[in-house]
Formats: sequence, C-alpha cells, structure tokens
Amino acid sequence: MNSKRIAFLLLAVIVAGATAFLARAWLQAERAAIVAQAGEQRQITPAKPAVQVLVARAAIRTGQIIKPDDLRWQPWPQGALPPTYIIEGRRPISDFVGAVARSPFHIGEPIVEVEIVMPGSRGFLAAVLRSGMRAVSVPATATSAVSGFIYAGDRVDVLLTHVLNSPNGQHSATETILRNARVIAMDQKLDFAPGDKPDVAKTATLELTPKQTEIITLAVKMGDLSLVLRSLQDPEDGDRDPDVADEVSAELGYSYTHDSQVSRLIKSPTSAPAPEAARSAIFLLRGGSRTKQDLDGSASADPSAPPAPDSAKQGPRTTTFTRTFPSVPQ
Repeated sequence: MNSKRIAFLLLAVIVAGATAFLARAWLQAERAAIVAQAGEQRQITPAKPAVQVLVARAAIRTGQIIKPDDLRWQPWPQGALPPTYIIEGRRPISDFVGAVARSPFHIGEPIVEVEIVMPGSRGFLAAVLRSGMRAVSVPATATSAVSGFIYAGDRVDVLLTHVLNSPNGQHSATETILRNARVIAMDQKLDFAPGDKPDVAKTATLELTPKQTEIITLAVKMGDLSLVLRSLQDPEDGDRDPDVADEVSAELGYSYTHDSQVSRLIKSPTSAPAPEAARSAIFLLRGGSRTKQDLDGSASADPSAPPAPDSAKQGPRTTTFTRTFPSVPQ
C-alpha cells in the first residue's frame, strides 16, 4: 500500500471522529437548552392547586335525609371544576345536613345543590316520601310519644286505646293497628342534630300506604293513639297494607288487650252473664184464690190459677204447698 492511500484513510478516520464528537456535543447542548427552558416555564406558570369539594362519604338513596356522616371533603383538580360543585370555604357541611336527596349519590360523587332539597324549601316533604307512600300527621304527647325520644327516621308501632260497648257495660281496650311505620317528621323538624335536647312534639308525621292513611285517620276519631318506638335492628316491613279488623291480623302481630286482662276486678266483655240461683216459693190457696209467696218476702197472685169456685157451696179452706223452680232472668 502506497503512502498516499494510507494518509487518505487516516484523514478520513480523523474527520469522521471529529464529526461525531461535534454532533454529540451539539445534541447535549440542545437538550440542556430544552430542559432549562421547560424549567423556566414551570417557574413562570406553576400548576393550580387542588381544591376541596363536597362529596358523598357513603351511598345516598333517593329521598334519604342527609346526615353529617354522609358527607366529606375530597381534593379535586381545580382545572376540571364545574361551577355546580360545592367548594370548602364557601359553605360548611352543616348547611346541607337535613337536606333530602332528589336522586341517588354514589360514594365519592360530588354533591350538587340542584339534586338536593333544602329544609323549608317547597316540595321538601314530598321529596322525603318514597314512591307510592303518603304522609299523615297524628297527635303526640309526652306519654304517647316516648317523652320526646322519637325522632325523624325512627320506626314505630301505632296503638289505639278506645271504649267498647258490650252487654256487660263499657270496657276499654288497646290494640295495635299499625306496625313499623316510618317517622318522617316530629312537628316541623325532619332531622336531629347532635347536641339537641329532647323536645316533646305535638304532632308526628308518618309515612304510610294509602290504606294505612285511612286506618290512622279513622283511629284518631275513635280514641287515643300512642307511638311505640321500635328497634333499629328490626326489618323494614312497614309497607304492609293490613286489614286490622281481619282475624289474620293477630298472626301478623296486631294484638289487642281488654281492660279485664289488666285488672281482675273487671268482668270480661265476652263472658256470658251468670245464671241466677234457683229460688223457693210457697203457694197459698185461700178459698178460690192462689197466691205465690217467694221466700224473699215478695208475694204475687198466680195468673194461671183457675177461677175461684162458689164460696157458698164450699167452705173456706187454706192449703199450703212449696215448690222450687228456676227464676226467669230479668
């Protein structure tokens, strides 16, 4: 190989190496410039911080009264924040306690005001009622409403105490006419905030079926109503539509109690009157007349006696005999 060819190859290798070195240096410089420019942009326009949005802590059903434990604050990107969301700092959670959900909310779903009804708003009570149910108010007192310890959301039995007329006179009776009815309001309060003192309400509003509203409306006219508080662990079977006058109602737990079952001094209204004891009587025959003389001292003429004979033909005589016979009930 001649010296010219060798020199040309060496020159080509040197040029290629220099070109690669210069290209690498240029790429590194460009990359550093891009990174620096991006850092400057981040410093100039910082990211928007997340805001706290009111969301459902637990699933909320349609018609459910919202409680404090049903709500919480959750971070939400401010860039994707609709104007209908409720933001922390503008309104507290307490403003929405006692509201009723128009539609269901899933866990973590933001609460929007158009989907809830605030207490005192028009249509609030109608939003509380479930589909097909009715609201009816009944009078309440300290003794008939468990001394003010019944609140909205509780479930109660309804008892009727009234006077019955029987052959033995008037008797009092108490019977269960409704079971597991849902209380939706006490007076005009549909919620109970922690720290509230028990307050004896004058009326209780119940959620009932159409048939049950007829029963309770008539029962108010018949006697006194009492509300009996049920356990929260009882199943929700208050949507039954019972016929309280039916014999089957006893099998469903609709019992009754007469005053004779409370006091032994009161005779049962269903017991038959005791037959009177047999009495003894004396019949006196004087001449042609016959008189019945009871042993209790009363005397009366016997209408079944035969006509008196002619006393001129038969002399005066007196015959006495006794007979025991059952008396006829008066």
